[in-house]
Amino acid sequence: MRTSTVRRVCLSVAAAAALTSIAACSGSDSGKSDKGSGVVKADPIAALLDVQKKTGGESSAKVEGTTQMGTTMSMKQTGTIDWTDGLTGAMEITYTGGSMADVMKQSGGTGTMQARYFKDGYAVNMGDGFSKQTGGKHWISYGYADLAKMAGASGEAMKQQMQNTTPDQGVKSLLASGDVKKVGKEDVRGVSTTHYSGTVDVAALTAKNSELDADQLEQLKKQLSDAGITTETVDIWVDDNDLLVKKTERGQMKTGELNSTVYYSDYGTKVSVEQPPASDTVDFAELLKQQQKAGSGAS
Repeated sequence: MRTSTVRRVCLSVAAAAALTSIAACSGSDSGKSDKGSGVVKADPIAALLDVQKKTGGESSAKVEGTTQMGTTMSMKQTGTIDWTDGLTGAMEITYTGGSMADVMKQSGGTGTMQARYFKDGYAVNMGDGFSKQTGGKHWISYGYADLAKMAGASGEAMKQQMQNTTPDQGVKSLLASGDVKKVGKEDVRGVSTTHYSGTVDVAALTAKNSELDADQLEQLKKQLSDAGITTETVDIWVDDNDLLVKKTERGQMKTGELNSTVYYSDYGTKVSVEQPPASDTVDFAELLKQQQKAGSGAS
């Protein structure tokens, strides 16, 4: 039972932490601009292209949000991320429901964990309860290369997404939707913003109806298809400096409804993240090897 639980929790956390970080930053559409330039244009496509173009001017932000992924998980997350050279940062993730919360409880966890993201992988602090099953070690480290080998094509896709995540995916999704519209001016947490909305139909994504190139379209289609999403509604709220303030995503996944809301603030914030102590860390790949040797009778 112990062996099975440890393995199941490790695999679940690997997927969940990766998905959380992708959800937390994939729509972070930002960029420096002259004060007052805004995105108030009659043509929403032109406005979004301007936002996308200026994303390179910023490299980090504070993130806060909630995510529901069908029956698999519901969570809230907060932290800081930097996308200068791959994804780096730190997030506090709390599972509030779904099968992931159940698995965490079974392992003796509290439902809240710390995740640190690095260029080649990430580490998760599972808490005191879990450490009792891992020789007193609290952190599990996951290498993207190892996950890619273990999970095959889906693992390789995740590796590429995590290493190449850029802050303009939300804008790209809207540009690919073909029906993007400007909803109007709205206040978000006291900030004046312009609201844009569109529905992405995976089957209908074609270069003819999009501002994206063929490679970008294929990446977007694969990301959505792997999650079982056929259509996804994306909304973004952009402030007068062409910076994303809020993003929502809604759609149907294989496991149920996808509903994600993320807020962005403090662009340019300093992000400092350290590797957890080696003495308090167990490598995911090594842990699986240990579990396999521990005996096939635990299931």
